[in-house]
Amino acid sequence: MIKKILPAMIGVALAGGMAVAQADVTVMGHIDTSITSDDIDGGQGDDDTNFTCTTCSVGFKGSEDLGNGLKAVFKLDFQYDTTEANDPGLKDRDQWMGLAGNFGRVVVGTISTPYKSYGAKIDPLYRTALQGRDHGLQSIYHSKAGEELQGRADNTARYDSPSWNGLKLAAFYTLDSDDDVEDDNPYGAGVSYENGGILAFGSWQTNNGGNSNPAGEQTAWKVGGKWTLNNFAVMGQYENGNEDTTDTDFYHWTVAASYTMGNNLLYAGYGAANADGDVEDDKDATSYTIAAVHNMSKRTSVYLGYTTSDCDASGSNLGQLGSYASVCSAVEQGSTEGGDNTRIALGMKHKF
Repeated sequence: MIKKILPAMIGVALAGGMAVAQADVTVMGHIDTSITSDDIDGGQGDDDTNFTCTTCSVGFKGSEDLGNGLKAVFKLDFQYDTTEANDPGLKDRDQWMGLAGNFGRVVVGTISTPYKSYGAKIDPLYRTALQGRDHGLQSIYHSKAGEELQGRADNTARYDSPSWNGLKLAAFYTLDSDDDVEDDNPYGAGVSYENGGILAFGSWQTNNGGNSNPAGEQTAWKVGGKWTLNNFAVMGQYENGNEDTTDTDFYHWTVAASYTMGNNLLYAGYGAANADGDVEDDKDATSYTIAAVHNMSKRTSVYLGYTTSDCDASGSNLGQLGSYASVCSAVEQGSTEGGDNTRIALGMKHKF
């Protein structure tokens, strides 16, 4: 399907070039292909070596000058997989339209939350086979899509303020669809400051859950940032959340550092999480990642890295709030003692 859809999309964009001469339209995309070797304790056959296409995408973004400092803006982004011939086709990513001006920007559609956006700023391996949100260095609130505080929020409006000397505000509000049984509208806000080698941010969000929501009320907040001095950078964040239905709290923190030498970047990161509640005893997990990246150009790079997560026996029950819900659930399928989920990856990434 993708072989039919992609040429059609690109053809339409090129053929329509003259018609949109007054608009600024850009074809954009991302290809990340790697060979990955996974070793999962008790994973019941999940140990394997494969080619992986991590969040590969293609799309369009643009704007039109409406006069008086006002612009119409849009983005249409679609995900695909280069490694699977039977891939079901394009999957929706951020897709929105709205207005931008001196007041900032307001867009409506499927949009990454501020919570997720800030996390991407401190992960140099973002959208690779070693990205932190998939391997325990960031919580599950940075991943997936939906209308219950997933990283990419459906049916959502988002506002981003202009920059006031590096200070920016962001907020989102999600409307429930007719496909679920609850009538709770998630929302959240964030603030960031970026100036020179300093990045600092904070974010809070809630699903506004009540008796009609099977998950009850879920809330999460985080603070974090990055400090860069010449070739050296340190980064990290602390996350805290609560799930009312199970009376579960979770705590997650990450610290990482990178060093740049010419076109090469060395990276090391460590993350730890704990979830405790009235269902089971405390559940803990830790992760670390080491990697090297060589930038062949501004848009093309190659990388090699190792990541591992050490999960308690109850790690799979970290649940919606836990950053290790996916990596530890694979371990727990066949291991009552917990164990490790380890990946070695060699990949190439190109942005266009």
